[in-house]
Amino acid sequence: MHVQFTGTEAAEQARDMVPPTLDELARQGARQMIALALQLEVAEYIETHAALRDEAGRRLVVRNGSAQPRTVIVGATPVTVQAPRVDDRRPGEKFSSQILPPYVRRSQRLEEALPILYLRGLSTGDFAPALTELLGEAAKGFSPASIVRFKQLWEQEYQAWRKRDLAATDYVYVWADGVRFPIRLEEDQLTCLVLIGVRLDGSKEVIALEEGYSESEEAWASLLRDLKRRGMPAPALAVGDGALGFWTALAQVYPETKRQRCWVHKIRNVLSKLPKRLQAKAKEQLHQIMYASDRESAEEEMTVFREAFGVKYAKAVACLEEHPEELLTFMQFPPEHWVHLRTTNPIEATFAPTRGRVQQTKGAGSRKAGLAMAFKLIESAQHRWRKINAPELVPLVRKGTRAAEEQRPGLPRREEAVLAA
Repeated sequence: MHVQFTGTEAAEQARDMVPPTLDELARQGARQMIALALQLEVAEYIETHAALRDEAGRRLVVRNGSAQPRTVIVGATPVTVQAPRVDDRRPGEKFSSQILPPYVRRSQRLEEALPILYLRGLSTGDFAPALTELLGEAAKGFSPASIVRFKQLWEQEYQAWRKRDLAATDYVYVWADGVRFPIRLEEDQLTCLVLIGVRLDGSKEVIALEEGYSESEEAWASLLRDLKRRGMPAPALAVGDGALGFWTALAQVYPETKRQRCWVHKIRNVLSKLPKRLQAKAKEQLHQIMYASDRESAEEEMTVFREAFGVKYAKAVACLEEHPEELLTFMQFPPEHWVHLRTTNPIEATFAPTRGRVQQTKGAGSRKAGLAMAFKLIESAQHRWRKINAPELVPLVRKGTRAAEEQRPGLPRREEAVLAA
């Protein structure tokens, strides 16, 4: 039997026969997963309080239908969800979903992505068309004004962060460096003084980010004094480049902290005093010192370098031997940590994306905006930082040899030696 459809019916049947796109499948899957997670969350909440009853024996915590549907952006997919509601009759108590908090319209992941997109080089004028391509109609809430509000919020967050209490946090190792950015319509660059530390659990965290004129002694001393005033104890070791301002300030504020000069900066400075034809050979020899297995071997390799280059290139040798003790301080600590303590690479790697953003925008709009931009970039990045190797040794470094032996009887001889410092 032949059945003839009207134009409308034919269009509807054709639409029903079209297989779903990947976007539609993702949306359906996300909707089902979120709905199930919300149901399980509410069921667990109610079950936890099932024993609570009023004077009439009725439960105080029960299901109460469903909330109005709302669209939430999950990743790059707009999903319509309808959360179950809970009637919690206990005084002062109210159920709030951890999966889908009230009034949330976007997933936290997307909220975190927005500042990263901006910091990585997407200008405010490009946001609306870029997000429309990514999210379709769901991107209507984003505009250049949204990014302006974000930047204002970053500045507020930065001001609160730089005044936080540090008394409860112990940083065993710290890296210090200065990072410079151009400022539009200003001749002088913005110099950011950066301090990143290693906590007792081995995790890395930004300690300070402040403006400092040319990495001067006064700027570094002001930063360190402020950290000490807010409760930060003296680190066991500080790693930095050859900027004298930091080391002089460190001696004033934290004289007990040991010093390690950054090998990347040292190698760069030594090579600059040699002709290009010799730089490859010299760099290889400097790596022999840097990666030596022990202090005696490192000092032997320094002698080899001196004999190879000292006659004709005394300035290169003098640069290497300017602070010989501070080049090998890292060897007083556990060998598992040496890879982290030889250089200031944690700071260099963190600020590489910021420099990309600066190239896109030809400099931050103001010094305040530049500091807020740098702060937000680091805040976003440090969630992905891994702990240093052998994090269980960090508390032993802080407590010293005696405490280490008390907590870990039978400590291997190698670890006894490195912790003896």
